[in-house]
Amino acid sequence: MQQRELFLRHLAQTSPNPIGLEIVSAEGMTLLESSGNKYLDLIGGISVANIGHRHPKVVEAIKNQADKYLHLLVYGEFVQSPQVQYASLLAAHLPESLNSVYFTNSGAEATEGAMKLAKRVTGRTQIIAFKQSYHGSTQGALSVMGDEYWRNAFRPLLPGILHAEFNSEESLQLISDQTACVIAEPVQAERGVYPSTKEWLQALRNKCSKEGALLILDEVQTGFGRTGMWWNFQYASVVPDILLLGKALGGGMPLGAFIADRQIMDALTENPVLGHITTFGGHPVCCAAGMASMQVLLEEAWIGQVKKKEELFNHLLVHPKIKTVRSAGLLIAVEFENFEINKKIIDACIDRGVLVDWFLFAPQCLRIAPPLIISEEQIEQACNTILDCCQREGRRLENQ
Repeated sequence: MQQRELFLRHLAQTSPNPIGLEIVSAEGMTLLESSGNKYLDLIGGISVANIGHRHPKVVEAIKNQADKYLHLLVYGEFVQSPQVQYASLLAAHLPESLNSVYFTNSGAEATEGAMKLAKRVTGRTQIIAFKQSYHGSTQGALSVMGDEYWRNAFRPLLPGILHAEFNSEESLQLISDQTACVIAEPVQAERGVYPSTKEWLQALRNKCSKEGALLILDEVQTGFGRTGMWWNFQYASVVPDILLLGKALGGGMPLGAFIADRQIMDALTENPVLGHITTFGGHPVCCAAGMASMQVLLEEAWIGQVKKKEELFNHLLVHPKIKTVRSAGLLIAVEFENFEINKKIIDACIDRGVLVDWFLFAPQCLRIAPPLIISEEQIEQACNTILDCCQREGRRLENQ
């Protein structure tokens, strides 16, 4: 039986038509399929591989830690060097009040932990999220997801959730002394890359502070330099009460985190004790890999090159079939008339060795979120392929 048959038979499927590429190796910007086909990766595991696939320093860190120990005990009980060192490194490159790290297995689990923490600290239950936001697919994270298509099939969900308009001054009036927390993405990625304005994010911070509600900022997709700065909230000069991280946090290994001030985080230690627990969160191998990846970004110039590469994408991606291009650093949405056109162009790009995808809430938009190490030559190659596929699709429609 072929691998593809086993894949379809024994692995739970998330869509009727998965991409189905059988990747046998990945290195830097390149994926290699079992057939021998190579793909220029413009997705990076959905903003995971910020320094590319299998960076030598990350692989070395994984091997070194595997030679020492793997899982020992549930998170938080033993002093494990990879966790301690990585949490210290993160705290050193975050605002002073974000000094206590709770490692999880994923961004969705970080969302769950942050919501619990906000309820525990404030004694309130109301949570405000934003329409067309994405924070994960577990029950709590799904409750704050801003799209009814995905929520409706799994109701009833958490009570006390309000969904407000993103980037709207009027929506801030919903925040009151009943609000435990407000959770927001500085850039709404799955909507098709819609950044918040600096003024709105500052006003949101001020309103939360005034009402005693905690501000949770979800930087799972935008963190670690994706938008041209270490953290996107730096553009607005605001500091969240709780920061959510994931994806690039693990350097290619599964890892998430919610980060807050020690005084806030201590609320999970008593009444009840073990207020939030996880068996594998902060796995030592994942923390070793993530720390190595972060050190690469600190030592090398990739983040400083993001804006220049963003400008090159925007300069090149011009075609009558493209309605608009929205970008926040190397998180880019290329919008077409509809999903049907977008899907044909995506499939054509993959057939020609350029891996692209679409967005959950914006299926008419082609997703570009490459590793930050992408070269200018690779950007030109990728854009030329996308434009050629647009041209071919245009001719096909004309001939119908």
